[in-house]
Amino acid sequence: MTARRLMLLDSASLYFRAFYGVPDRRASPDQPPNNAVRGFTDMIATLVTAYAPTDLVACWDNDWRPAFRVEAIPSYKTHRLVDGSDVQEESPEELTPQVPVIVDLLAAVGITRLGVDGYEADDVIGTLAHRAHGVSTVDVVTGDRDLFQLADDEQSVRVLYTARGGVREPDLVDESFLQAKYGITGGRAYAEMAVLRGDTSDGLPGVAGIGEKTAATLINRYGDLAGIRRALADGDPQLKGAQRTRLEAASDYLDVAPKVVDVALDVPVPDGLDTALPTRVADPDRLAELAQTYDARTPVGRLLAALDLPPLPA
Repeated sequence: MTARRLMLLDSASLYFRAFYGVPDRRASPDQPPNNAVRGFTDMIATLVTAYAPTDLVACWDNDWRPAFRVEAIPSYKTHRLVDGSDVQEESPEELTPQVPVIVDLLAAVGITRLGVDGYEADDVIGTLAHRAHGVSTVDVVTGDRDLFQLADDEQSVRVLYTARGGVREPDLVDESFLQAKYGITGGRAYAEMAVLRGDTSDGLPGVAGIGEKTAATLINRYGDLAGIRRALADGDPQLKGAQRTRLEAASDYLDVAPKVVDVALDVPVPDGLDTALPTRVADPDRLAELAQTYDARTPVGRLLAALDLPPLPA
């Protein structure tokens, strides 16, 4: 029996990267924009070829700013909102119309795409990775450090981090990577370090004056965030001066920040979700039409070859 290898794509992370990384080579501005479509398709082809997953899910942000996170920390992702809106995320004008095309293309090929209302793609990824424990190895593909918290050697979960080397040369984030780069023991410790450090890209303030190194030191000394807070309450003499004052001042933030930072592991994913790679093209006519309209015959051809599916008709 073939060992299961599940690949989970942080889709928005990848198609934003494709949009900015793939040149717009349209012959005329009258043609529809296509660089994100072509780049995203090519990325999947590269990943399937390099890592040979048996299962693949393009995970989706049905809600990029979920209510439960905004309720916990109102500043969550506010800097990404369109002026005058409290729901719409800023997106480049030429990218926005390409996203539904990507949706159509995935459906035409037959690749499973999954988003769940009220949750981000990160939460879908976390839930699917958690469900795969003991069943499948898992590769999470993202340019977002938030998902480092899922790295788990015992459960064979790692992150292919694309921020530096793209999908061709991603950083392979496992527990040894986290230890070498951050001096922490694993994914859970990374999440707790992220709470203390904060993240300006997500509107998380963190604890004033506590950066990555100090956060890692505190977590290693006290075991976890709860241990740090117990030591603070018990008057541990190692927590003193400005550091003690800052941690005490951040008490309300520390009460709620884990609700924002921690990836949900219990998203209501549909029962019987078919994650296997397609064994046939779901809609050949639609796929051919999309490839022609969006000048994507070459990347679609690469993807079909990577999936061992018949090529587009000449």
